[in-house]
Amino acid sequence: CVSKMYAMTGFRIGWAVGSRELMTAMSTIQGQQTSGPATPSQWAAVGALNGVQNSIEALRLTLQNNRDILYDRLDVFPGVRAVKPQGAFYCFPDFSAYEKNSQKLAEFLLNKVRVVTVPGSEFGMEGHLRLSFCGAAKEITEALERIRWALDPTAPNELYLGDRRLVRDWM
Repeated sequence: CVSKMYAMTGFRIGWAVGSRELMTAMSTIQGQQTSGPATPSQWAAVGALNGVQNSIEALRLTLQNNRDILYDRLDVFPGVRAVKPQGAFYCFPDFSAYEKNSQKLAEFLLNKVRVVTVPGSEFGMEGHLRLSFCGAAKEITEALERIRWALDPTAPNELYLGDRRLVRDWM
């Protein structure tokens, strides 16, 4: 898949704000545009496929390493179950042992420890969180340490994120 191999996933993302009339017209156009990839995206894909391919294996190895780091860290979470993806750069671990409502858990982690996750309920997987392993290995490790700190009642009451001090006020 070109979007994964070349990190081109953003080529299909966009939004608009405007009057009802403008949004109706834009929706009609958008409906036609999304029946196939936009021309610039097609040309970008041709360039990626015909270009130097050395970076693909490096990216694959980086993502595999990041995935393994993520799963090694998830193993220490009591009650969390996860299946390694075979092709995606994200996973859906089951955090229902901590909170059954994935929207509430995602908001809690964002507000308390500044970790962005996507609620599994958005994908029909309530109790799960979607975690990406596209970032740097250090970021993945730090994010999982923060999640663990937020959910572990035996963890110290304070956590430092650089110069920022977090104090647990929810347990």
